[in-house]
Amino acid sequence: MAKDTDKQIADGSGEPVSNRVFTVPNVISAIRLCMIPVFFVLLMEGYDILATFIYALAAGTDWIDGQIARRTHTVSKLGQLLDPAVDRLLMIAGVLGLLMVGRLPIWIIVVVLARDLLLLAGGAFLLSKYKIRVAVIYAGKVATTLLFVGFAGLLLNWPLIPGAGLIDVAWLPGLNAAAVSWGIWFVYAGLVLGLATTVYYVSAAIKKMKAARDDEAV
Repeated sequence: MAKDTDKQIADGSGEPVSNRVFTVPNVISAIRLCMIPVFFVLLMEGYDILATFIYALAAGTDWIDGQIARRTHTVSKLGQLLDPAVDRLLMIAGVLGLLMVGRLPIWIIVVVLARDLLLLAGGAFLLSKYKIRVAVIYAGKVATTLLFVGFAGLLLNWPLIPGAGLIDVAWLPGLNAAAVSWGIWFVYAGLVLGLATTVYYVSAAIKKMKAARDDEAV
C-alpha cells in the first residue's frame, strides 16, 4: 500500500490535512495578521474610522480562510495553528486599542487578555509536549465574532445609546445610566460565551493529555 506523505486524517473530522505552507487560506490568514500593525498606526494617528474599518475587515474575514480551506480541501497543519493564533492576536489588539482610547473597563481587558493568553500558551504547550491540539468549536467562533463586533462598535464609538440605568457604577458601561456605544452589549455576550467555551477547551485539553500520557505509559 502506497504511503501518503503529504496528508493525514484530521482528528475526528475526516478532512485531509496537508503539510503545505503556501495555500490560499494561509495567505489570507497572513494578510489578516499584517492588518494588526496597520490598525494600531491608524488608531494612534487619530484615524478612528479607518482604524475601525481595518480592524473590522481583519476580524470579519475570520471565517473566509476556514471556509475556503474546507471547501477546497486545502486544510493544512500551518493553517490549523495560524488561523486561531491570528484570531487571538486580533482579540488582544482590539482590547489594547480600546485601552489606549479609554473606551473599555480594565476588568474586561484583563479577562479577555487572560483568556486569550491561556488559550495561546495552553495550545503551544499541548503541541510541543504532546503533539496534540484541541479543535476550535463553533461556539468558540461565535464568541470570537461577538467580541470582534463589539470591539469594532466601541472603536467607532457611534452611535451612542443611553445606558440601562440598572446600577450606578462606572465600571459596568451599558448597565449604568451613561450613554455608551452599542458595541458593549456584544462584548458582554461574547464574554459570557467565551468563558463557557474556555471551560470546554480546558476540559478537552485535560482529557487529551491524560490519553497521551496513557499511550506513553503503554
